[in-house]
Order: sequence, then structure tokens, then C-alpha cells
Amino acid sequence: MQTYLWIKSAHIVLVMAWVAAAFYLPRILINLVEAGGEQAVHARLVLMGRRLYRFGHVMFGLAAVLGLVLWLGYRVIPGFPTMVAAGSGWMHAKLTLVALLFALYIACGRWLKRSAAGGVLPSTRALRWVNEIPVFVLLGIVYLVLAKPF
Repeated sequence: MQTYLWIKSAHIVLVMAWVAAAFYLPRILINLVEAGGEQAVHARLVLMGRRLYRFGHVMFGLAAVLGLVLWLGYRVIPGFPTMVAAGSGWMHAKLTLVALLFALYIACGRWLKRSAAGGVLPSTRALRWVNEIPVFVLLGIVYLVLAKPF
């Protein structure tokens, strides 16, 4: 049981780090649009965005690996609790929301790459909406994990 708690704690911390990146990357894109033609500011924001995007990918990968261990670890680790049982439909809904949040993260990464190559980004208004989406998706994920409604 102790192993389970350590793995779950690490998973939660890694998810928090990834979500922080998912929250901040759209903000960097907004700043890129608002920077206008200032080359030094643009270069600095692109560098920050690339580093954040890379960091987020590493955190997501590690969180996903530990999530799989939490989900299926009962098969290989003696005494490991299982989440695969009747009434675990909430897990599929949660994973769908995680996939949606990851897709949004990838889209932001592509916009960052486009901006670095001199391409045009969506408007500030559109990016501000994109900036709010992860909050509501995360709220749904947290609700599903805590309430396990189905």
C-alpha cells in the first residue's frame, strides 16, 4: 500500500506540473500577439514557450506512465489496489478530458512553432478564450476523480 501512495503522490505532482504548463502556454501566445513587431520580445517569448512546451511534454509523459501503473499496477505489484472494476466508467470520462486537454496543449505548441517561423497567430481575443478552456477541463477532471459518479 505504501508503494501505491508514493506512486499516486508522484503522479499528482507531475500532473500539476503539466497542467501549470498547459495553463501558461496560451498566455505566452497572447503575449506574442501583443508584442507586435518587437523582435527581442518575440524571440524571448518564443524561447520561453519552447522550454515550457518541452517541460510540459516531459511532465505529461512521466504522469502518464505513473497513471498507467496506478491503473494497471495490480497485475504486477502484489497488494496493489485496482481501479479496474465495475463502476469505473468515470475513468474513461476522465481520460477523455485528459486527451482533450493534451490536444489543446499540442495545438498551442503548433501555434508557438508557427509564430517562431514568422506565421500568424489567432487573435488575442481567441487566444484568451483558449486560455480559459484548461480551467474548465481540469475542473471536470477533478470532479470525476473525487466524485466517481459512474
